[in-house]
Amino acid sequence: MNGVDGSRGAKGSRGGKGVTVRVPAKVNVQLAVGAARPDGFHDLANVFLAVSLYDEVTAVPADRLTITCEGPDADKVPLDRTNLAARAAELLAARHGLSPDVHLHIAKAIPVAGGMAGGSADGAGALLACDALWGLDTPRDVLLEICAELGSDVPFSLVGGAALGTGRGERLTELPVGGAFHWVFAVADGGLSTPAVYGEFDRLTAGTEVPEPAASPVLLEALRTGDTTALAGALANDLQAPALSLRPSLAATLTAGTEAGALAALVSGSGPTTAFLVKDAEAAEAVAAALVASGTCRAAHVATSPAAGATLL
Repeated sequence: MNGVDGSRGAKGSRGGKGVTVRVPAKVNVQLAVGAARPDGFHDLANVFLAVSLYDEVTAVPADRLTITCEGPDADKVPLDRTNLAARAAELLAARHGLSPDVHLHIAKAIPVAGGMAGGSADGAGALLACDALWGLDTPRDVLLEICAELGSDVPFSLVGGAALGTGRGERLTELPVGGAFHWVFAVADGGLSTPAVYGEFDRLTAGTEVPEPAASPVLLEALRTGDTTALAGALANDLQAPALSLRPSLAATLTAGTEAGALAALVSGSGPTTAFLVKDAEAAEAVAAALVASGTCRAAHVATSPAAGATLL
């Protein structure tokens, strides 16, 4: 286990006072992908929007680093040091010359390997929880540096709200949002590997001129003004075609949602979760019910955005 002990379904406390952090999922309302860089990453223009679907990470004192997990697909969550929550504890402890002696319990509601940054959320949640548990008061810019070291989506999980991510997505510019947006997220059976989806993007774009990624002014204005109809017309994801190439069945889910009244539909991030923008809470409930009834997804969740980033409870 690489120095990390894990078990399923254990409670989030093993004695001692714990700290719990709630951390949101994300949807990419725009994901523009550039050509592969020499380091294998891709430059992005990644417009993140945090949504009200949350994991909770609880940190309690322990004599060594351990992880447990509960919730849907918890059996698919690694409980060794490949888990970003474990890596977050290790990196934060190393910054302060400490030993990462903590038990981390993850209560999952964000789909696992679903393109909604669930693993990244757990990394950000563990970072904030350990910082509070250990009384470190680490400056926010240092926390964001550690987030960027953990992964491209982790900084946004800490920040929440809405932001434009550039570079490989880790360099954030926070964005204004002028109103609430209503969403339905359809959970597929199984996950999709993010590296595999990017690999398929490279295959599908081989021999073509891939444009430099840039945020859509129309989309940014729709967020700023809270205009749902305008946002629906501007949603875009360059990873949707490769995700559909690897998982053609997602097309039926997208069709079922739009036929049920969604204003727009897209694959969330690298998939396979699909996202549906709807006009209001009533429409969200109707679209969610229709998606489940269609048999094209395993479950459907209603959520709103923007949502706050990692938050101590």
